[in-house]
Amino acid sequence: MKTPTPVEVELKLALTPEGPAALRQHPRLASQPALQQSLTNTYFDSPQGDLAKARIALRLRQVDGQLLQTVKTAGQGSGGLSQRQEWEWQITGPGLDLTTLAELPPFQGELSGVLDALAPQLSTDFTRRSWQLKEGAQGQESHIELVLDEGEIISGGYRTPIREAELELKGGDPEALWALALTLAEQIALRPSDSSKAARGNALSEQRWLLPQAHSPAEWQHRATLALDAYHDSQQASFLSDVQQALTTLADHPELDVTSRGYAQALPSALDAHGQPNKAYGKAALALAHRLAHQTALR
Repeated sequence: MKTPTPVEVELKLALTPEGPAALRQHPRLASQPALQQSLTNTYFDSPQGDLAKARIALRLRQVDGQLLQTVKTAGQGSGGLSQRQEWEWQITGPGLDLTTLAELPPFQGELSGVLDALAPQLSTDFTRRSWQLKEGAQGQESHIELVLDEGEIISGGYRTPIREAELELKGGDPEALWALALTLAEQIALRPSDSSKAARGNALSEQRWLLPQAHSPAEWQHRATLALDAYHDSQQASFLSDVQQALTTLADHPELDVTSRGYAQALPSALDAHGQPNKAYGKAALALAHRLAHQTALR
């Protein structure tokens, strides 16, 4: 297993239909070797959805002949950047390793009573390409794993595509994540995403997407990001209206400085009628999220 208090810091980017090919051809990656894997993932929960309510994901992953069990807690952050606890270890299977699971902090309280009720709830199957990159930021070299996932989520009889890139900090300064993401956004149409695959699958099964209340600029950007995630998975036009309303409110927010306001004002017109971003959207959304992240612990 990983260390007792493992923390995952990553930046998640949703891609347009043309995005995966554009990412593979980006100069930063085209000359770098990529590892390609087929990942089959099953997520577990109780019939009452106790883990989903606690915003905890429990997954079994088959990859390269291995079976990995993973637990992830709720992420903290917005604008695509998240920080959360994660435990992962290899098991022999075929079922869950409930003994080790019971020893983890998330299962020390009320959730200890649901272990025997855990059962498969959704699956995500996708092809993953991964690159190991060294990036310089703040005078420090950082190690970033960039992964490109293409596949689908299957949940409750519904399906939705997976088309995303994740930049995970393996060592160094989180500033390197922002620097790399902004470099990619110069040539690729993309957008920050705040929804994990597990959260997307749970919402898909229930056909219920909830948006948080917002007050601060960071909260309004988070609401807009989640609404855009919800629109692409639900195809409900009301969520696209929620996106525009949140972005308009964000652009007029009195707490924004001049530079941040410029980024925010570029966002509403940088989405097409189908909620797909152009390059201007990705650059402005990431630049704004980066500035707002400095107001939180995620820097």
